[in-house]
Order: sequence, then C-alpha cells, then structure tokens
Amino acid sequence: MAAAPTKSTPSSQSGASVAAQSLWTAYLDHTSSRLKFVDAFLVFLILSGVMQFVYCVLITSFPFNAFLAGFASTVGQFVLTASLRSQVNPENRGLFKEVSPERAFADFVIGSVVLHFFVFNFLG
Repeated sequence: MAAAPTKSTPSSQSGASVAAQSLWTAYLDHTSSRLKFVDAFLVFLILSGVMQFVYCVLITSFPFNAFLAGFASTVGQFVLTASLRSQVNPENRGLFKEVSPERAFADFVIGSVVLHFFVFNFLG
C-alpha cells in the first residue's frame, strides 16, 4: 500500500517571517520619505523613553522629578509626533480635509514649545 502524500505546511515561524517581510517591503515601497523620517523620529522617542525607564529602575530614580520630566517629555513628544504623522499622511486626507500639512506642522511646533516649556518648569 502506498503512503498517502503529506501536505507540507509552512510553520508559523516562517509564515510570520513572510508576513513581516511583505509588510516591510510594502512599507518601503509605498511610504513617502517624509513619513519615513517622522517614523524614524517616533522610533527614537520610543527608544529614548525605554532607556530612561530602564535607567530609573536599574540605576537610580534620584532626582525623581527629573525622571518624570524627561519621561513626560518623551511621551508627550511621541503623542505630538504621532498626531503630526496622521495629519500629513496622504491616505488620511478624508479625515483631515481642512488641515494642510503646513498647518499640521505649525500646530506640532507650537505644541512642542508649550510641552517643553512645562517640562522645563517642572524640572525646578
């Protein structure tokens, strides 16, 4: 009796790898360089916040208000930058009809100045 042919199914690891590779390729092919620059800044903010948190947990939290100010600055800047990215993304034109990219950037700059003014005053 002949053995039944077995289906070779890709493992979940290779399926996830293929999905991640196709996502990365689509991101590189279809995302403008302006949005890639904003995304790079978002990644920098995430890494900066993680490093501050790890330093506070492993090394010291003294002075604690300095940690809070730095971490709040990082998180606030991330939120402002994510908002900027969503407003200047051409695929979101339907959601932000009345907001031009120049206006979105001006709002981002003003929000950043206000955020860092409060952070600077919190440092004492």
